[in-house]
Amino acid sequence: MAKQGKKHIDALALIERDKTYSPEEAISIARRASHVKFDETVELHLRMGVDPRHADQQVRGIAMLPHGLGKAVRVLVFTQGEPEKAARDAGADYVGADELVKKIEEGWIEFDVAIATPDMMPKIGRLGKILGRRGLMPNPKSGTVAQPGDLGRVVGDARKGRVEFKLDKTAIIHTAVGKLSFDDKKLLENVAALIDAVVKAKPSGAKGQFIKSISLTTSMGPGIKLDLTPTLSMTTT
Repeated sequence: MAKQGKKHIDALALIERDKTYSPEEAISIARRASHVKFDETVELHLRMGVDPRHADQQVRGIAMLPHGLGKAVRVLVFTQGEPEKAARDAGADYVGADELVKKIEEGWIEFDVAIATPDMMPKIGRLGKILGRRGLMPNPKSGTVAQPGDLGRVVGDARKGRVEFKLDKTAIIHTAVGKLSFDDKKLLENVAALIDAVVKAKPSGAKGQFIKSISLTTSMGPGIKLDLTPTLSMTTT
């Protein structure tokens, strides 16, 4: 087992193992526990009461974080013809068709979100192995396949604070909700928006307790278990 550093041990000492904390308390502890020089990402880890092996128990959706993630989001749009102008006007960093497909096939992946109009899906199908494992493949279920008339809004949402969440094979959702440099109000509002979106994405096959536990952590910090009652009361559902 790797030896834990003194700073990490000191951070763990701030947390009582068997105690759960309100979101406000957890953010305060995360700030005190931080011992690195960079601006850490704040994450939520939700353990869900569903079985990811069943199609009717999948949890997937989009959350619009009111204060974004604290970083510039590079948006690529696969489209051609008239919709190209709408994508560029909305702030897309890269817009194109065959030339972008070829560039990606050659190893270029310098973007964070990929959006496509429906007519482009046959063209980009062969990029599935490249983009799919990075979570970048446009998909109607994640809202990244947009009709030309809706392209401007989708690109705008991606640049502001749109995050996709998805259940993993262990029935956990891992999602960033901002930066530690955000003030408490912004972090709390982002947390509320994410949890609200997850609750609204409850699948038809979910039975019993939908969200079993939630932990807040930072890039290098320890996990802090949240008290479900005040945390879930933050939502608007």
